[in-house]
Amino acid sequence: MCFSSWRGAWHGGWCWDKIVPSLRDTGHRVLTVDLPGHGTDTDTTAASKVTLQDYTDHLCRVLDNESEPVILVGHSMGGLVITQTAEYRPDKIQLLVYVCAFLPENGQTLLQILEKDNTASPLPIIKSEDNTYLKLNEPFVKDAFFEECSENDVFEAKQKLCFQPLLPFVTPVRITEDHIGRIPRTYIETLKDNAISTRCQRAMYTRTPCKYMITMDADHSPFLSQPEVLSSHLNDLAEHMEVC
Repeated sequence: MCFSSWRGAWHGGWCWDKIVPSLRDTGHRVLTVDLPGHGTDTDTTAASKVTLQDYTDHLCRVLDNESEPVILVGHSMGGLVITQTAEYRPDKIQLLVYVCAFLPENGQTLLQILEKDNTASPLPIIKSEDNTYLKLNEPFVKDAFFEECSENDVFEAKQKLCFQPLLPFVTPVRITEDHIGRIPRTYIETLKDNAISTRCQRAMYTRTPCKYMITMDADHSPFLSQPEVLSSHLNDLAEHMEVC
């Protein structure tokens, strides 16, 4: 089974470094993909120029290189990206996995979902002067994203955080039941999440029901705070899909 994993805003594929070995040890192939403008030093894409379409075009190219359907995992903002990509490539995806991620309805933007989540702590966001990208207010990052992570993991993660393009936050997804509706979904909710409240997560997967539901007593970054538990859940999902 092949996993393709996308992390959310301000982050890159490095977030999955603690998850990848466990999945590979059980025989799976894992692709951790950086969004345009995120992650690698060789990616010189300006954050002010990146769109949701840039994200999905990039992921579509990754999927097009795969000979068989994959399990597509999205965390946080990555849920928006995998949702829109699934509309374009439904035959390339065996299962969508939302890890405390945005699960939008047709026509919704990420910002609209955030604005309704009045039970979460305010995200430590600072807009750029030209209103094209978002920065993070560093002193509040740990409480928002990494509350239960080790101090070393928090330190290393902070060094890798990047600017977040604003356009993907305000672009509505366009999806249809004929395409994305054919793909089974799993939602992994997190009970100690200060970025997307558990109440907001449950509202999303209630409006857009998922075939499988998993609960983790974790913060917004279970790939760092509880990598063994998250790896086990992903392995179980892969085994179930292989049996089906």
